[in-house]
Amino acid sequence: MARITTRTLRKTIAVVSALSLLGLTACSSPSTNQPEDGNVEIRFSWWGNAGRAELTNKAIKEFEAANPTIKVKPEYGDISGYFDKLATQMAANDAPDVITMGGAYPAEYANRGALLDLSKVSGSLDLSKTDQGALENGQVQGKQYGVSTGANALAIVVNPGVLQAAGVALPDDSTWTWDDFARLAADVTAKSPKGTYGTATVLTHDSLDAFARQRGESLYTQDGQLGLGKETVQDYFDYSVKLSESGAAPGASETVEKLNVSTEQTLMGMGKAGMMLTWSNSLAALSKASGADLKLLRLPGETPTPGIWLQSSQFYTISARSKHTDAAAKLVNFLVNDASAAKIIQSDRGVPSNSGMRTAIQDMLTPQGKIEAAYIDQIGKMDFAPTFIGPTGSTAVSEITARINTDVLFKRLSPEKAAEQWISESKAAIGK
Repeated sequence: MARITTRTLRKTIAVVSALSLLGLTACSSPSTNQPEDGNVEIRFSWWGNAGRAELTNKAIKEFEAANPTIKVKPEYGDISGYFDKLATQMAANDAPDVITMGGAYPAEYANRGALLDLSKVSGSLDLSKTDQGALENGQVQGKQYGVSTGANALAIVVNPGVLQAAGVALPDDSTWTWDDFARLAADVTAKSPKGTYGTATVLTHDSLDAFARQRGESLYTQDGQLGLGKETVQDYFDYSVKLSESGAAPGASETVEKLNVSTEQTLMGMGKAGMMLTWSNSLAALSKASGADLKLLRLPGETPTPGIWLQSSQFYTISARSKHTDAAAKLVNFLVNDASAAKIIQSDRGVPSNSGMRTAIQDMLTPQGKIEAAYIDQIGKMDFAPTFIGPTGSTAVSEITARINTDVLFKRLSPEKAAEQWISESKAAIGK
């Protein structure tokens, strides 16, 4: 999953919040959702690097060849400006027809009436073969607004070479705890050259969700409330600062410096970390950057209550004001259900959420892609709690987590005060 930076979130939240003032909540599709006669042109937006653009444009040509009356105009750019541009387009009633989104953005836009209820285009968009968990990830208040491009999951990426050089054995990820993780990481740091750490990071916003789920709680409830208590949040910040203080993870200054760097600039990417908590679809990029054969381990603390879940890497959505919703639906259908598209895109947007597409690409995957696919299959067989897409305003909560965690690391806030502040600010952000 491409990382959406804190600065991007802050800027975009401000623009999105202003959309209701421009009448977005009252918008609806000005056209019918019936098949159209004659040639049409639709716009398709996504973010990513040049490699993703090359793959996507190749898939678009395949789609156009199979649908000669539909022309697709690609619109793409770097993640840093993508959502700012999209918010501006939405406000100006100039949104692309097919829009790629991530995180809680589908809920942000769906709740403001900007996205099409996909049940209206069911004749052109078949979701019957999509994994149930992936379907639920794209639902807002019971309605389908997004289609999962593919799945990934939180994981501990491990560099076995770093552990071996430190004389530390790989852990048993079926039984290890968060205390085990901390001890192992501190041991690797102590036995490695200066500048190499047991774990590349302290904790992420997503790991707070995993912490909560392992305790039978959740970041958000089905009705859009916060679903975790002060004790869990306090323990999260307490654990984060202990990783840093023990040397298991970098100190506060280095941690903050590494918050929004490229893959190549992360400690794992530079071969200077034994472990890193991140998303499973980061494996290929981290392996390439480090030049090492990296592995994926399950999160610590997954017994007796799993905290893991399958996360949609991205979502394909359709603008509620698209004049060509049938053509847009056909494009989305092609991208998620057609084997020719799957063989082009492979796991670039996550492991496909359609089992038939997973089978179609299995023999084409790189060694890292096969490791990732096997990990997702393993997670998919687990009995974990349902996930709920974040409510309106939740895109701000990850920024709140990062900012308050920084204050904890620099000793500007105690974990207890940090937990109180996090709950207060998060409730305000989601209007609860």
